[in-house]
Amino acid sequence: MPSEQEATTQEPPAQESSVQDPSAHDPSMHDPSVQDSSARTPSARESPAQPSGTRQAPAPDARPESAFRAPYSALTWGIVLSVGLVAFESMGVATVLPEIAGRLGGLNAYGWGLSALMLANLIGTVAAGVAADRHGPARPLTLGLAVFAVGCALAGAAPNWPAFLAGRFLQGLGVGAVMALAYTAIALAYPQHLRARMFALVSGAWTVPSLVGPSIAALISDHVSWRGVFVLLLPLIAAAATLALPQLRRLGRPGSAEEREAPAPAAEATPWWSTPVARSVLLAAGTGVLLAGLQLRQLALLIPLPAVGAATALLALRRVTPAGTLSVRRGVPTGVVLRFLLCGAYFGSEAFLPLGLVKLRELSATEAGLGLSAGAITWVLGATWQGRADSRWSGRSRAVPIAAGFAVLLVGIAVMALGVLVDAVPALTAVAGWAIGGAGMGVAFNAATTDAMEQATADRQGEASGSMQLAQTLAVAVLSGLGGAAVTLSAAHGGSVSLALTVTFALTAALAAAGVLTAHRIRPSAA
Repeated sequence: MPSEQEATTQEPPAQESSVQDPSAHDPSMHDPSVQDSSARTPSARESPAQPSGTRQAPAPDARPESAFRAPYSALTWGIVLSVGLVAFESMGVATVLPEIAGRLGGLNAYGWGLSALMLANLIGTVAAGVAADRHGPARPLTLGLAVFAVGCALAGAAPNWPAFLAGRFLQGLGVGAVMALAYTAIALAYPQHLRARMFALVSGAWTVPSLVGPSIAALISDHVSWRGVFVLLLPLIAAAATLALPQLRRLGRPGSAEEREAPAPAAEATPWWSTPVARSVLLAAGTGVLLAGLQLRQLALLIPLPAVGAATALLALRRVTPAGTLSVRRGVPTGVVLRFLLCGAYFGSEAFLPLGLVKLRELSATEAGLGLSAGAITWVLGATWQGRADSRWSGRSRAVPIAAGFAVLLVGIAVMALGVLVDAVPALTAVAGWAIGGAGMGVAFNAATTDAMEQATADRQGEASGSMQLAQTLAVAVLSGLGGAAVTLSAAHGGSVSLALTVTFALTAALAAAGVLTAHRIRPSAA
C-alpha cells in the first residue's frame, strides 16, 4: 500500500547532469525511511502530495521535455517496441488462428489458442511484478522477453496443435511480464513530468498494433507463411531488449542506497502454495473454469461451474493484489478496481460491436470494423491529450479527469447501443458512439494509471503495475465470457441476438457508471 509520508526531491550536484546520472532516478534518494533533516540538501523541496519512495522530476531548468530525447530515448523506443510486439502477437494472431488450427488439427480445441495465452498472461503479470519489486525491472524484463521469444519460436515451428498451444502459453507469460513491467519501468526510470506522456505512449503502442495487426498478420500468412507471423518477430524482440535493458540495469532494485548495494534479501520462509506465483496459478485455473463454464448450454452446469471458478479466482485474487482491493480501499487499490471497470466497460462492449452491426444492422465486416478503428484512434487521442494536460493534476487527485472519462465512455456506450439495437437510428451512429467511447477510455485510462503509479512507493511499483494489468486481463476475459454466454443462451432457448446484446451493453454501461461513482476514491481523503 502506498505510504502517505512526505517525499523529498533531491537536486543533483551542479557539476553533474540530472538526466545522465542513473542515481538521479534512484528511488532510494527519495525514501524517507533513510533520510532525515540532516541528510537533506539546503535546496531540497518538500512535495507533501507525493508518497514516499517515488521520485520527483529534476529541476525545471534541467528536465528534458521529451521522452524521445537523451537520456531516455533508447529506453522509450525499447518500451514502445516491446509493448507493440506483444500487442501484435496477442491480437494480430486472431486473424490467422483459424488457418493454423486447420493445418495443425486443432479445430476441436480452437478456443484454447486464445485462452492459453490469456491464462498464462495472468501468471506472467504477477510473477513479473513480484520480481520487479525484489530485483528491479531489468531482470524480469530480460526473462519475460526471452520467454516470449521462445514461445514465438515454438509456435512458429510447431508440428502439431499441442506444441502450438505450448508456444502460446509461453507467449502469454511474456505478454503478462512485458505489460506489467512497462508501467513499472516508466514509474522508476522517468521523472514525474514525463510519466503521463509515457503512459499515453504505451496506450498507443498497444492500441495501434491491435488495430493494424490482424491485417499485417494476414499479409504475412498469405505471402510468406503463417509461421512467419511468429518467427519474423524474433529479431524485433532482440532489438527491443537491446534498447530497453541497459538503462533499466543501471536502476538496480528499488529501495534505499544501502539496500541496493547489499545482496538481495532472502525470500521469506513461506509455503510454496502461499507464494504470489502459486496464487496466480490458482487464479488462472479458477478463471479457466469460469470461462469454460460460461460456454456451456446446460443450465444445470452453467451456474455451478462458473460459480466454483469465480470463487476460486476471488480467493486467489485477494493474495495477488494490494490489500484492500476487493473492498475498494482508497489509493492504489482503487486504481486497480478502476482498471477493471474501465476495461470491462470498454472491451466488453467492443467485443460485441461487430456482431451487432453485422447480424442486426446487416453491415459488411469492413463497415463494422470502422467502429473498432474509430475507438482505437480516439483512445490514443484522448490518452495523448490527458498526458499533455496532466501537469495541472500532478501531486493531487485526478478524480475529475477519471470521472469525466468514465462519463464520456458511458455516453459512448449508450450511443453505440442505440446504433446497434434501434432500427430507426442510422447504423453508423454506432461508429460515432464508439469514437466517443474511445476518447473517454483514453482520458480515464491514462489518468487512473498515472495517479495509481504516482502513489505507489518505489518498492511496490511492480505490485501496483502488475495488479492493474491483472485487472485488465480479468476484465476482458470475464466480460467477453459473460457476453458470449448471453448470446449462447439466447440462441439455445429461442431468444434473439438483440436481447443478448441489450443485456451485455446494459452490463458494460453499469460498469462505466460505477467508475464515475468510484473515481473520487483514487486518493486518500486527505489528498
